[in-house]
Amino acid sequence: MQKKYKIGYTTGVYDMFHIGHLNLLQRAKEMCDYLIVGVSTDECVETYKHKTPVIPYEQRAAIVAAIRYVDEVVPQTTMDKMEFLKHRHFDVMFHGDEWKGTPLYNKYEEEFAKVGVHIEYLPHTKGINSTLLRTKIE
Repeated sequence: MQKKYKIGYTTGVYDMFHIGHLNLLQRAKEMCDYLIVGVSTDECVETYKHKTPVIPYEQRAAIVAAIRYVDEVVPQTTMDKMEFLKHRHFDVMFHGDEWKGTPLYNKYEEEFAKVGVHIEYLPHTKGINSTLLRTKIE
């Protein structure tokens, strides 16, 4: 079966890896031949979430790299997706559908369209996220 896209890209923190992360990676891989996953570095997470991940970057990256749907893991050092596109080509970026229609992702859709890159929004797994897990642990 022919995949819809050749090279896909998605990013995340992947702190306390859970079924929602796995579902997103599986759905993304079903739509592309090669999936690149940007794992946010600890420093990157601190710049926008203002907290340190529970699991250090090296361990999160190793966990994501071990997932069979992932072809390559790269460090995400900035939240600017266009910056990554300047260094590595991809045909599609996958993201959770909770961001669809937001000003930031409307802007990405416009910028990506100019260079032939699509955004595919994938359904969020209800009832699970790393913040919820963190709260339960605390």
